[in-house]
Parts: sequence; structure tokens; C-alpha cells
Amino acid sequence: MNGTIQLVDSVPDAFADRAAAVLSGPHPAGYSVFLSGGPTAGAAYARLAEQSAGTVDWSSVDVYWGDERCVPLDDPDSNHLLCHQKLLDQVGPTRSDHPMYRSGDPEAAAAAYQDLLTGLTSFDLVHLGMGPDGHCASLFPDSAALDITDPEVLAVVNRDPNANNPHDRITLTLPAIARARLVIFTVAGPTKHDAFARIMSGEDLPAARVTADHILWLVDADVVGDTVLP
Repeated sequence: MNGTIQLVDSVPDAFADRAAAVLSGPHPAGYSVFLSGGPTAGAAYARLAEQSAGTVDWSSVDVYWGDERCVPLDDPDSNHLLCHQKLLDQVGPTRSDHPMYRSGDPEAAAAAYQDLLTGLTSFDLVHLGMGPDGHCASLFPDSAALDITDPEVLAVVNRDPNANNPHDRITLTLPAIARARLVIFTVAGPTKHDAFARIMSGEDLPAARVTADHILWLVDADVVGDTVLP
């Protein structure tokens, strides 16, 4: 596992505190932020909407996604919809908003996102969760996207070969995530304990492969359980 592990009472609160602090700092060029999906992310974004009021200039933030299900923007499974409901619609307009998928051919959507990211000079903050199988973004165990090592390949279509996660996906690759100045993992609840323990024991699960300038794992007591932290 790469990065620093921080045991916290509330993962959403800790994420909101850290993200708001990052986004309220001086940055003349503005910030590029990559959002995630899932219940923990939703709770974290709701807290960030509250925490950032009056401190973050969201009109200087460019919003991207780390992964997305290939469903319409108004589909209940859409990460874009979740992020708008919990965060973006609450904080006012951002400088830009770049959905990963709108409609049509997933391969074409991934190619368009690849072109978009190729011109992005900085990935300031990438927010990731972790599934019970150890996946992050939509980088699933045994999936083809995990084998991508070319630093210029940033966004691809991917599928869960074990069929535990539905829908075709578009996802950042590991080389794309490696461009981040800061990656924050938010991992909460007992269903994530097994994957966390396996990563801590040295297993090669997808989340363990993430690299970046700085990586922070925010985890709660249910995730850690009896695992000994470094």
C-alpha cells in the first residue's frame, strides 16, 4: 500500500476538512478535482458542501470524474448525478464540469475524455473509494485496464470480469492517477475490512497499485478492525 493511513472517527468529516483546506489555498491557475461515486463519496460530498461554504471559490474549480458508469446523466447509478446532488448543486457554479459519459458509444466517450485530459497540466486532487473487492475508480481485479502502463493512456473503457459490478465503465488508468498531486482514499464500514486487511498484508489488489505525489487513506475503525496499522 502506498501513502499515509489516517484512522478517523468520521471519514466524510475528515475528507471534507482536508479537501476544503486544499481547495481554499492560493492557486492562481485554479484547481482540477476528480470526483468519485458510491455511498461514502456521497456522504463526503454532502459534508464538503457544508464545510466549503465561504472558504472555497468554486468558480475557480474544474471538475472531472475518476470513473463513470455508461448510463445517462439522470440515471440513479450515475456518479455525475450523485456528485451534483450532494455537492455541485449545493455550492454554486464551478469553472467547468466535464462528465465522463453522456450517451452513445462508450469507446468514443473514453476517447473524448482521453483527448480532454491530455491537455490538462495538473491533476490537483483525485478522490477515490475502494470496493469490497479492492477496486478503485473502475479498476477491477483481473480487468484489462490494470495492465495499462503507458503514461499517455489516461482514460479507457473497462468492465468487471468477475461480474460483481454492473455496467460498462469509463475509468482513469493507473498512469493517469499517478499524475495527481494528491489522492485521497475514503474507505468506511465493515464491508471494506477484508480488502483493507488484504492490502495491508501485501496482496496485489487494484487499490494497492495506486501511485501519486501524495496519497492519503482516510479509514474508520470498522475498516481497520484488528489490522495493525504501521
